[in-house]
Amino acid sequence: MTKIVIVLKGYPRLSETFIAQELLGLERAGHELYLVSMRHPTDKKRHPVHDEIKAPVRYLPEYLHDEPWRVIRSWWKARRFAHYKRLRQTFLADLKRDFTRNRWRRFGQALVLAAEFPRDVDWLHAHFIHTPGSVTAYASLILDIGWSCSAHAKDIWTSPDWDLSAKLGQARWVVTCTKAGFDRLQSLSPDPSRVHLSYHGLDLSRFAHFDGARPARDGTDAKDPVLLLSVGRAVEKKGYDILIDALALLPKDLAWRFVHIGGGEKLSELKAKAEALGLAARMEWLGSRAQEDVLAQYRQSDLFVLPCRIARDGDRDGLPNVLVEASSQGLACISTTVSGVPELLSDGVDGLLVPPEDPRALSAALTRAIGDPQLRRRLGAAAETRVRGHFDHTNSIGELTQLFRAARGHA
Repeated sequence: MTKIVIVLKGYPRLSETFIAQELLGLERAGHELYLVSMRHPTDKKRHPVHDEIKAPVRYLPEYLHDEPWRVIRSWWKARRFAHYKRLRQTFLADLKRDFTRNRWRRFGQALVLAAEFPRDVDWLHAHFIHTPGSVTAYASLILDIGWSCSAHAKDIWTSPDWDLSAKLGQARWVVTCTKAGFDRLQSLSPDPSRVHLSYHGLDLSRFAHFDGARPARDGTDAKDPVLLLSVGRAVEKKGYDILIDALALLPKDLAWRFVHIGGGEKLSELKAKAEALGLAARMEWLGSRAQEDVLAQYRQSDLFVLPCRIARDGDRDGLPNVLVEASSQGLACISTTVSGVPELLSDGVDGLLVPPEDPRALSAALTRAIGDPQLRRRLGAAAETRVRGHFDHTNSIGELTQLFRAARGHA
């Protein structure tokens, strides 16, 4: 049995079902996990999968001044470790390039992690290569044990090259979930063979085939409008402001209604924009929902839309799991050509893809799909076939298990 400490930025999180799904899959594959979270949960709800994970969870000090005595005790203990000097040298070199409170915080969190490290565990794994990767790398140095990392999206595209390159050289292996991210990490890695591509996939037992028949709505009946759905945090990279502009461009006589699921910092701004454009009566904002509620909404809806974009700070989605989920239910999807989306959907084959930042192109795709239920049915069926054939999460769990066992044997 492989015993692994998994370092997470926050746990549990409603928006990171792909991580929870992976943790449960690793447990079922025979790995013993210990979860270490850098932040306490902020969501009021949990997904059922979180309650099925057996691993204990320990929380590091989110801010060092919140638990000063815990940090001081950890430093006092850790400074006696044989490899403390190696950690200090690496940290000071990093600090010269990144003289921020955030860098000090990762050092302090790593000291706590090392001082409180569970016995009989000889491997560390980080989810996200930016801040969790820093804490994990530092802890690995002082504990003198191997570490690995799952890199995703924001962490790949907003981290400086020097930081990524250093971690790619230190980690035994790094896995990522899109070809775009894989190519970037390989280009920065001192040893590209350590970088692996593995799609998260979906736990298809939770997203069984939907046997129901969707009504053939075509946008001509105001009493029975086409139901549009999007699931995602209200943040810049999701492109919801572009979507609202696109909805405002739809023909005035087209009957539609839009439902959004998710929290996020821009919710109030988006609601105000919809109100200003006269769309508020057609739009419903449900906030965060548990997985079973999201699944029910996929099955009630006619069309899924997620206009991903590259944010001003470089942040972007990898391959949004909600597109995989929606596709698993035979729900036709409209999205953009950003990042890993084309690795799931091909325009006109199993989805509709438009350029990012283009409300007119998005509106044209919406108009086409709203008015053509046969097109939606064909695209949705093709997308479901692709997901069930190529995005089963058991494939990813098998790949990760092989990597963990090979690295542990090498260590």
